[in-house]
Amino acid sequence: MITLVKLGGSLITDKQVRASFRQAQMARIAQELAAARRQQPALALLVGHGSGSFGHFEAQKYGTMQGVHTPEQWHGFASVATIAAELNYHVARAMQQAGLPVFRVQPSASARATDGVITSLALAPLTLALQQGLVPLVYGDVAFDTVRGGTIISTETVFTFLAQHLPVQQIVLLGEVDGVYDDRGRVIPAITPANFAAIQPLLGGSAGVDVTGGMLTKVEDMLALVQARPALTIRIVNGAVPDVLRATLTGEQTPGTLIHAPA
Repeated sequence: MITLVKLGGSLITDKQVRASFRQAQMARIAQELAAARRQQPALALLVGHGSGSFGHFEAQKYGTMQGVHTPEQWHGFASVATIAAELNYHVARAMQQAGLPVFRVQPSASARATDGVITSLALAPLTLALQQGLVPLVYGDVAFDTVRGGTIISTETVFTFLAQHLPVQQIVLLGEVDGVYDDRGRVIPAITPANFAAIQPLLGGSAGVDVTGGMLTKVEDMLALVQARPALTIRIVNGAVPDVLRATLTGEQTPGTLIHAPA
Protein backbone atom coordinates (compact mmCIF):
# COMPACT_ATOMS: atom_id res chain seq x y z
CA MET A 1 0.00 0.00 0.00
CA ILE A 2 1.15 3.51 -0.83
CA THR A 3 1.39 6.65 1.31
CA LEU A 4 1.15 9.98 -0.48
CA VAL A 5 2.88 12.91 1.22
CA LYS A 6 2.13 16.45 0.07
CA LEU A 7 4.52 19.25 1.01
CA GLY A 8 2.54 22.48 1.01
CA GLY A 9 3.84 25.37 -1.03
CA SER A 10 3.64 27.62 2.04
CA LEU A 11 5.86 25.17 3.92
CA ILE A 12 8.76 24.96 1.47
CA THR A 13 8.56 28.51 0.07
CA ASP A 14 7.69 31.96 1.37
CA LYS A 15 4.45 32.56 -0.53
CA GLN A 16 4.75 36.30 0.00
CA VAL A 17 8.06 36.50 -1.87
CA ARG A 18 8.43 35.34 -5.47
CA ALA A 19 10.63 32.24 -5.99
CA SER A 20 11.79 31.99 -2.37
CA PHE A 21 12.80 28.43 -1.48
CA ARG A 22 13.06 27.50 2.20
CA GLN A 23 16.08 25.28 1.85
CA ALA A 24 16.71 24.58 5.54
CA GLN A 25 13.07 23.63 6.11
CA MET A 26 13.07 21.34 3.11
CA ALA A 27 16.32 19.72 4.22
CA ARG A 28 14.78 18.87 7.60
CA ILE A 29 11.64 17.47 5.99
CA ALA A 30 13.75 15.31 3.68
CA GLN A 31 15.68 13.98 6.68
CA GLU A 32 12.37 13.06 8.37
CA LEU A 33 11.20 11.21 5.25
CA ALA A 34 14.49 9.33 5.18
CA ALA A 35 14.25 8.52 8.90
CA ALA A 36 10.73 7.13 8.46
CA ARG A 37 11.96 4.90 5.62
CA ARG A 38 14.82 3.62 7.76
CA GLN A 39 12.38 2.76 10.55
CA GLN A 40 9.95 1.12 8.14
CA PRO A 41 11.85 -0.09 5.04
CA ALA A 42 8.63 -1.37 3.46
CA LEU A 43 7.06 2.11 3.57
CA ALA A 44 6.09 2.96 -0.01
CA LEU A 45 6.26 6.74 -0.32
CA LEU A 46 5.14 8.97 -3.17
CA VAL A 47 5.84 12.64 -2.49
CA GLY A 48 4.30 15.71 -4.09
CA HIS A 49 4.70 19.42 -3.45
CA GLY A 50 2.87 22.64 -4.18
CA SER A 51 4.27 25.46 -6.30
CA GLY A 52 4.23 28.06 -3.55
CA SER A 53 5.82 31.36 -4.50
CA PHE A 54 7.25 29.85 -7.67
CA GLY A 55 4.30 28.76 -9.83
CA HIS A 56 1.47 30.69 -8.18
CA PHE A 57 2.84 34.15 -8.91
CA GLU A 58 3.33 33.27 -12.57
CA ALA A 59 -0.04 31.53 -12.85
CA GLN A 60 -1.84 34.52 -11.34
CA LYS A 61 -0.11 36.87 -13.76
CA TYR A 62 -1.42 34.98 -16.80
CA GLY A 63 -4.69 33.61 -15.35
CA THR A 64 -3.57 30.09 -16.27
CA MET A 65 -6.00 28.35 -13.92
CA GLN A 66 -9.02 29.82 -15.74
CA GLY A 67 -7.86 28.85 -19.23
CA VAL A 68 -5.23 29.24 -21.92
CA HIS A 69 -6.23 30.47 -25.38
CA THR A 70 -4.25 33.48 -26.60
CA PRO A 71 -0.57 33.46 -27.63
CA GLU A 72 0.28 35.45 -24.51
CA GLN A 73 -1.55 32.95 -22.32
CA TRP A 74 0.26 30.03 -23.96
CA HIS A 75 3.55 31.81 -23.33
CA GLY A 76 2.50 32.07 -19.68
CA PHE A 77 1.49 28.40 -19.66
CA ALA A 78 5.03 27.43 -20.67
CA SER A 79 6.50 29.87 -18.16
CA VAL A 80 4.47 28.39 -15.30
CA ALA A 81 5.65 24.90 -16.26
CA THR A 82 9.27 26.01 -16.26
CA ILE A 83 9.22 27.73 -12.88
CA ALA A 84 7.24 24.89 -11.27
CA ALA A 85 9.92 22.46 -12.50
CA GLU A 86 12.58 24.76 -11.03
CA LEU A 87 11.13 24.37 -7.55
CA ASN A 88 10.81 20.63 -8.13
CA TYR A 89 14.54 20.46 -8.82
CA HIS A 90 15.31 22.15 -5.49
CA VAL A 91 13.04 19.71 -3.64
CA ALA A 92 14.56 16.70 -5.41
CA ARG A 93 18.09 17.81 -4.57
CA ALA A 94 17.21 18.13 -0.88
CA MET A 95 15.68 14.65 -0.89
CA GLN A 96 18.68 13.21 -2.68
CA GLN A 97 21.07 14.81 -0.20
CA ALA A 98 19.09 13.17 2.61
CA GLY A 99 19.79 9.78 1.05
CA LEU A 100 16.36 9.22 -0.50
CA PRO A 101 16.24 7.53 -3.93
CA VAL A 102 14.06 10.29 -5.38
CA PHE A 103 12.63 9.87 -8.88
CA ARG A 104 11.23 13.04 -10.48
CA VAL A 105 8.03 12.71 -12.52
CA GLN A 106 6.74 15.72 -14.46
CA PRO A 107 2.90 15.63 -14.43
CA SER A 108 2.50 17.94 -17.44
CA ALA A 109 4.44 15.52 -19.64
CA SER A 110 1.47 13.14 -19.72
CA ALA A 111 -1.50 14.71 -17.90
CA ARG A 112 -4.69 15.54 -19.77
CA ALA A 113 -7.59 17.31 -18.11
CA THR A 114 -11.20 18.27 -18.78
CA ASP A 115 -12.32 21.49 -17.11
CA GLY A 116 -9.62 21.18 -14.46
CA VAL A 117 -10.12 17.48 -13.70
CA ILE A 118 -7.36 15.07 -14.70
CA THR A 119 -8.68 12.40 -17.07
CA SER A 120 -5.38 10.65 -17.84
CA LEU A 121 -1.86 10.56 -16.44
CA ALA A 122 0.94 8.06 -17.10
CA LEU A 123 1.04 5.67 -14.15
CA ALA A 124 3.69 3.20 -15.33
CA PRO A 125 6.71 5.35 -14.36
CA LEU A 126 5.28 5.75 -10.87
CA THR A 127 4.39 2.10 -10.32
CA LEU A 128 7.70 0.85 -11.72
CA ALA A 129 9.63 3.30 -9.52
CA LEU A 130 7.73 2.18 -6.43
CA GLN A 131 8.36 -1.48 -7.26
CA GLN A 132 12.10 -0.75 -7.24
CA GLY A 133 11.96 1.02 -3.88
CA LEU A 134 12.32 4.50 -5.31
CA VAL A 135 10.44 7.59 -4.05
CA PRO A 136 8.54 9.22 -6.93
CA LEU A 137 8.26 13.00 -6.71
CA VAL A 138 5.41 14.87 -8.43
CA TYR A 139 4.26 18.46 -8.12
CA GLY A 140 1.63 21.06 -8.95
CA ASP A 141 1.99 21.71 -12.66
CA VAL A 142 0.17 22.71 -15.83
CA ALA A 143 -1.87 20.44 -18.11
CA PHE A 144 -3.56 20.58 -21.49
CA ASP A 145 -7.32 20.77 -21.01
CA THR A 146 -10.09 19.88 -23.46
CA VAL A 147 -12.31 22.71 -22.15
CA ARG A 148 -9.89 25.39 -20.96
CA GLY A 149 -7.12 24.80 -23.46
CA GLY A 150 -4.65 24.67 -20.62
CA THR A 151 -4.95 24.89 -16.86
CA ILE A 152 -3.22 24.36 -13.51
CA ILE A 153 -3.35 20.96 -11.85
CA SER A 154 -2.66 21.26 -8.13
CA THR A 155 -0.86 18.56 -6.18
CA GLU A 156 -4.20 17.64 -4.60
CA THR A 157 -5.66 17.18 -8.08
CA VAL A 158 -2.76 14.91 -9.00
CA PHE A 159 -3.14 13.00 -5.71
CA THR A 160 -6.87 12.57 -6.30
CA PHE A 161 -6.17 10.92 -9.64
CA LEU A 162 -3.43 8.72 -8.18
CA ALA A 163 -5.58 7.63 -5.24
CA GLN A 164 -8.27 6.53 -7.67
CA HIS A 165 -5.88 4.42 -9.75
CA LEU A 166 -3.20 3.18 -7.32
CA PRO A 167 -3.44 1.23 -4.03
CA VAL A 168 -3.13 4.31 -1.82
CA GLN A 169 -3.75 3.75 1.88
CA GLN A 170 -3.19 7.19 3.32
CA ILE A 171 -2.42 10.78 2.38
CA VAL A 172 -0.48 13.15 4.64
CA LEU A 173 -0.88 16.85 3.83
CA LEU A 174 1.91 18.94 5.34
CA GLY A 175 1.37 22.64 5.90
CA GLU A 176 2.21 25.34 8.43
CA VAL A 177 -0.82 24.81 10.66
CA ASP A 178 -1.53 22.10 13.23
CA GLY A 179 -4.61 20.99 11.33
CA VAL A 180 -7.97 22.52 10.44
CA TYR A 181 -9.03 25.06 13.06
CA ASP A 182 -12.47 25.88 14.43
CA ASP A 183 -13.65 29.43 15.19
CA ARG A 184 -11.86 29.35 18.58
CA GLY A 185 -8.52 28.39 17.09
CA ARG A 186 -8.73 24.78 18.21
CA VAL A 187 -7.74 21.92 15.93
CA ILE A 188 -10.73 19.98 14.62
CA PRO A 189 -9.71 16.35 15.26
CA ALA A 190 -11.80 14.80 12.48
CA ILE A 191 -13.79 15.91 9.43
CA THR A 192 -16.25 13.62 7.69
CA PRO A 193 -18.98 14.16 5.12
CA ALA A 194 -21.42 14.13 8.04
CA ASN A 195 -19.94 17.09 9.97
CA PHE A 196 -18.55 19.14 7.09
CA ALA A 197 -21.60 21.39 6.72
CA ALA A 198 -21.04 22.73 10.25
CA ILE A 199 -17.29 23.14 9.70
CA GLN A 200 -17.34 24.69 6.23
CA PRO A 201 -18.04 28.30 7.34
CA LEU A 202 -14.92 28.20 9.54
CA LEU A 203 -12.53 27.55 6.66
CA GLY A 204 -10.82 30.42 4.90
CA GLY A 205 -8.41 30.84 2.02
CA SER A 206 -4.64 30.77 1.93
CA ALA A 207 -2.03 33.22 3.13
CA GLY A 208 -0.05 34.57 0.22
CA VAL A 209 -0.66 33.99 -3.46
CA ASP A 210 -2.48 30.71 -4.19
CA VAL A 211 -4.42 30.29 -7.43
CA THR A 212 -5.69 26.83 -6.48
CA GLY A 213 -7.82 27.75 -3.50
CA GLY A 214 -6.49 27.32 0.02
CA MET A 215 -7.73 25.26 2.96
CA LEU A 216 -11.41 25.16 2.02
CA THR A 217 -10.69 23.83 -1.46
CA LYS A 218 -8.22 21.28 -0.09
CA VAL A 219 -10.70 19.94 2.46
CA GLU A 220 -13.49 19.76 -0.13
CA ASP A 221 -11.23 17.88 -2.55
CA MET A 222 -10.12 15.44 0.11
CA LEU A 223 -13.67 14.82 1.37
CA ALA A 224 -14.76 13.95 -2.15
CA LEU A 225 -11.85 11.53 -2.35
CA VAL A 226 -12.63 9.67 0.89
CA GLN A 227 -16.24 9.37 -0.19
CA ALA A 228 -15.07 7.71 -3.39
CA ARG A 229 -12.45 5.63 -1.52
CA PRO A 230 -13.87 4.93 1.98
CA ALA A 231 -10.82 2.91 3.08
CA LEU A 232 -8.56 5.92 2.52
CA THR A 233 -7.49 8.18 5.39
CA ILE A 234 -6.14 11.72 5.01
CA ARG A 235 -4.33 13.68 7.70
CA ILE A 236 -3.51 17.41 7.74
CA VAL A 237 -0.49 18.09 9.97
CA ASN A 238 2.03 20.81 10.74
CA GLY A 239 5.22 20.16 8.82
CA ALA A 240 6.90 23.19 10.39
CA VAL A 241 7.13 21.34 13.72
CA PRO A 242 10.21 19.10 13.80
CA ASP A 243 9.64 15.32 13.85
CA VAL A 244 5.86 15.50 13.29
CA LEU A 245 6.15 14.07 9.78
CA ARG A 246 8.38 11.16 10.80
CA ALA A 247 6.17 10.32 13.78
CA THR A 248 3.04 10.46 11.63
CA LEU A 249 4.48 8.20 8.94
CA THR A 250 5.67 5.61 11.47
CA GLY A 251 2.41 5.67 13.43
CA GLU A 252 4.02 6.96 16.62
CA GLN A 253 1.72 9.97 16.65
CA THR A 254 -1.64 10.83 15.10
CA PRO A 255 -1.61 14.65 15.16
CA GLY A 256 -3.60 17.19 13.17
CA THR A 257 -6.97 16.71 11.52
CA LEU A 258 -8.10 13.36 10.17
CA ILE A 259 -10.37 13.37 7.12
CA HIS A 260 -12.20 10.11 6.60
CA ALA A 261 -15.46 8.52 5.57
CA PRO A 262 -17.83 7.35 8.33
CA ALA A 263 -17.10 3.86 9.60
